[in-house]
Amino acid sequence: MEKNSAPDVPYTYLRYDGLVYDAKPVRVVSSCSLNIYLFPFDIQNCTFTFNSYIHDSNAIELELLQSSEEVFQASKEEMATMGEWQLAGISSRKVVAPTLEGSSYDELQFFISVRRHSTMYVVNLLIPSCFLIAVDLFSFMLPVQNVDRSSFKMTLVLGYTVFLLSTNDLLPITGDTIPLINVFLSLCLTMMVTSLLETILITNLLMGSAHYTPPPRWIKVFVCHFLGRLVWLPPKPEHQEDLVIKNPDAREMENVPKGNEMAERKKTLKEEETLQVLKNLGRDLQAIHHHVVQQLKGSLGSEEWIQVGLVIDRLLFIIYILFLSVSFISIIIIWVNSYNSA
Repeated sequence: MEKNSAPDVPYTYLRYDGLVYDAKPVRVVSSCSLNIYLFPFDIQNCTFTFNSYIHDSNAIELELLQSSEEVFQASKEEMATMGEWQLAGISSRKVVAPTLEGSSYDELQFFISVRRHSTMYVVNLLIPSCFLIAVDLFSFMLPVQNVDRSSFKMTLVLGYTVFLLSTNDLLPITGDTIPLINVFLSLCLTMMVTSLLETILITNLLMGSAHYTPPPRWIKVFVCHFLGRLVWLPPKPEHQEDLVIKNPDAREMENVPKGNEMAERKKTLKEEETLQVLKNLGRDLQAIHHHVVQQLKGSLGSEEWIQVGLVIDRLLFIIYILFLSVSFISIIIIWVNSYNSA
């Protein structure tokens, strides 16, 4: 507690019944321990004790002239401005402290509760953080096959880092505990970085999975079958190859010996050439069809890696939704409780 900085008042009032009234004001700057765990929804309690270290109760008797409610109302009327803090309550009591010599000392204790104005911190810290994390959440809806999602997420991470650096002065730097808001901001940044790393992994699987070996069995069982069903992405059924049955009549026609009857059916050599061209064209079309199907379908290992990437992407999306839901509900509950307890 610092030295009294109030101006001196040279008047002391003596009443007829022996009551001495000294209206000397006292203006001091004191400090108390802060519990900033619930910052900016915290309520701080400070205790002020007034007593005499020289004179005992026989020499000086201290009494409370007003009740706690009267002191609280008078304090609210006298306070011209409260700045960051709002007076929440005042309680007082008189304590008689005995000594070893048999005498006692009177003490007056005042318990003051102040509540921090949290609106500025909600508008400048929590709401922008929630907006940025929500934008990162909706970025999962971008098709990773067609859009460069990693560049978008990298921009969000850099923007959020600059935002934290610019608002660092709003966060408390004193206290014995880490504020809950610091944990929330750190988790937001962690989720953004995790989302960026997951997007890089998904892009790598989609673009280069054709050159990878098939995934191990434990990955297919745990990710594709177990996690896939949890996130509503069950594994696709195995592709059934088309079964082509050759016409037996055609085989019989090939085994028919060539003779006069065959010569009669084929009237001209031009028709034979036309038939051969059509057969060659059919084989070429089948080869082209097989090549196109292989290009579109890809290898089995590539499809499995792509399925693993999609399951991981959906899982992180669900974790994102749960994190935002729990964060919003917790902030609202703590905010409401801070106002109700004030």
